[in-house]
Amino acid sequence: MVFATFSVTQMVSMASFGLLTRERVLESAIAVVPTMIGVPLGVRLGRIVSRELFDKIILGGLLLGAIWSPCVGPTLGGALALAARGKGLAEAGATMLAFAAGEAVGADNPLTEAAASAVELIHVDSLTHDDLPVMDDDDLRRGKPTCHVQYDEATALLVGDALHSAAFELLAHAGGSAEMLVLLARAAGSRGMCGGQAVDLASTGQDLELAKLEFMHIHKTGALIRAAVLLGALSGGEPAGARLEALERYAKCVGLAFQVMDDVLDAEADTATLGKTAGKDAAQGKATYLTLMTVKDARGYARELVGDGLAAIAPFGVAALRLGDIARFIIERQY
Repeated sequence: MVFATFSVTQMVSMASFGLLTRERVLESAIAVVPTMIGVPLGVRLGRIVSRELFDKIILGGLLLGAIWSPCVGPTLGGALALAARGKGLAEAGATMLAFAAGEAVGADNPLTEAAASAVELIHVDSLTHDDLPVMDDDDLRRGKPTCHVQYDEATALLVGDALHSAAFELLAHAGGSAEMLVLLARAAGSRGMCGGQAVDLASTGQDLELAKLEFMHIHKTGALIRAAVLLGALSGGEPAGARLEALERYAKCVGLAFQVMDDVLDAEADTATLGKTAGKDAAQGKATYLTLMTVKDARGYARELVGDGLAAIAPFGVAALRLGDIARFIIERQY
């Protein structure tokens, strides 16, 4: 297929400018799934990337097209598109978790799409800023030059700021409740992602015990994963109670498992596979799970965490099928 050479995000961007129809984007997106997630995982994860769910992802993605308007100017507009390009399932996990959590509670409305897209805007905002020299200082993202390398540091800062603001605008316009907006704000702010990143920076070159390491990750990667799951559930009107607490427990376990595997892959995989510079954590003296345990033990711990997460959502039955598949994918991924 002629459009299969484009990433899903690039095709969504093309659709937002009227260069592709929604139907052609969906067909092309499904065609490139095997190249995004690989085989045999690509085959086994068919339930996750079903046509129905991909339809929702594309619809949610089309909402993001609003931020790529030519009115922002060629530099910032191009940088925004660059920041969001070429996402595979490992990096689109927060988006898919929101949809899967919505499915678990029976949500079927545009608010779920907006919630998933809002989380993804914050996610890409965080990646763009994390890559900056004053943060993680990385020149590669998804195998391509990072935003500040392709453009400059000032533009990368503006890209992150624009994405951050757009997340709340999008969710509010879709009818997101005050509870949902506060949840996203806390996940992105000093009590979540920013606070966790601050701990990460302050801990460079230090040995952290497990409790402090997990505190950092719960407030960094984990905060956004928690927000994705809970926003997906809240978009379906799920009230406070045991079911929401079970989803929160799942999110905590999956978020930590994701980070454990991230540390393992940073040590074991190569740059071409990861799409970012391999071995940076050790080179920069970052506190990781591998400073506390062997690779074998770390993989075992990730499996234990996923097992706890799956146990938490067991009462949802088949409605949580995709949540389960995403959790298992996290510990089997190669990038």
